[in-house]
Amino acid sequence: MKIPECDRCLLYSHNPHLFCAVHPAGPQGDSCLDFRLDPNAQAEELWEPEGATYYNGELILQPQQRLTQQQQQELLDTHPMFTGRCPRCNAEFDRDWSARVHWDCSECGWMDDTV
Repeated sequence: MKIPECDRCLLYSHNPHLFCAVHPAGPQGDSCLDFRLDPNAQAEELWEPEGATYYNGELILQPQQRLTQQQQQELLDTHPMFTGRCPRCNAEFDRDWSARVHWDCSECGWMDDTV
């Protein structure tokens, strides 16, 4: 567990998996007896605006949802990415879904307009 003082400690490793040489998993409790102020340290500010989150130290903005819950459910029930089949003619798509960006059907001409 990391505490706010870790960012300014001389022993802090700046590694998400190893906090410091003395306490690899982080100090126990809400203070550390081995804290040594690093004169060159700058406190790391992790301010998060609404709709954003830190992921691996990088601030990521969350996409705005434009679909209602009912529209989202319909998309899950009918879109080829989730069903593997064309919503119009029920033709089966190639099983290599991970590399696919567009879901246009070569059988009936249905075109995916979600991207």
